[in-house]
Amino acid sequence: MQVNWTGVFPAVATQMNEDGSIDFDMTAKQIEDLITAGVDGLVMLGSVGENTALEPDEKIAVLKLAVEVTKGRIPVLSGVAENSTRAAIRYVQECEKLGADGLMLLPGMVYTADPRENIEHFRTVAGATKLPIMIYNNPGAYRIDIKPEEFNQLADVKNLVAIKESSGDPRRITDIYNACGDRFVLFCGMDDLVMETQVLGAVGWISGFTDAFPKESVALWKLLSEGKYTEALEIYRWFTPVLHMDVHAKLVQYIKLAQEMTGVGKPHVRAPRLPLVGEELETIKATIQKAIDTRPSL
Repeated sequence: MQVNWTGVFPAVATQMNEDGSIDFDMTAKQIEDLITAGVDGLVMLGSVGENTALEPDEKIAVLKLAVEVTKGRIPVLSGVAENSTRAAIRYVQECEKLGADGLMLLPGMVYTADPRENIEHFRTVAGATKLPIMIYNNPGAYRIDIKPEEFNQLADVKNLVAIKESSGDPRRITDIYNACGDRFVLFCGMDDLVMETQVLGAVGWISGFTDAFPKESVALWKLLSEGKYTEALEIYRWFTPVLHMDVHAKLVQYIKLAQEMTGVGKPHVRAPRLPLVGEELETIKATIQKAIDTRPSL
């Protein structure tokens, strides 16, 4: 199965009201603004989209909205972060009915599966849909590390087409290529490793802070793709203090605060996440404000 997934795919935040209900109008506006900025695809309902804090019917509503707003202009993928294989199968089949262009599949949440169980999970869910699937590897967040040789064991599953690599080790890009050749499309999954992994062969970037700084993210990726590394490095160095926040446990709060400060979203999150307070709030605000005040001229 072939896909044309390359470039900047923001992990889209699910916009919420202060009471924790979903703000569908603001979510729709955010999607439109991202498309206008030039992103190449959307990942709805990932970690930044607060997947695991939403009810099943809310996930369907958010994905339906994204498909309707996008109107086929760019691919729309949905995160799949269910607790069981059976629940994941139900969800991916709903995604297919809604017209999603693909899926970003996580290991089963809560239970820390071993490699045999993970491989079976990915195979079984992939077998329940015709949609192309990106496997999401994020051992720091989900306590499961999918090794390059394990990806190779999945190479025969035709609709497993891509990998979002978020181990935090840029050497993994080379290790996956060495283990699997060019079988999988590789995406950078950590904002503050985008330049390093692109140089090593990642053809796309699933980014959290694109939600708040879309034009700068698109410009950075364009320069990297054109091999203009000196110009890209200037933007990357400006961006990196903010991008470091993408790998923190409170990345959702940080990204949504940045959206509020750049005027493109709301800061509200759903419990168990809570709003930032005190010294942490002031420190994060100061870092974001410095980035705003020193934005590069594009």
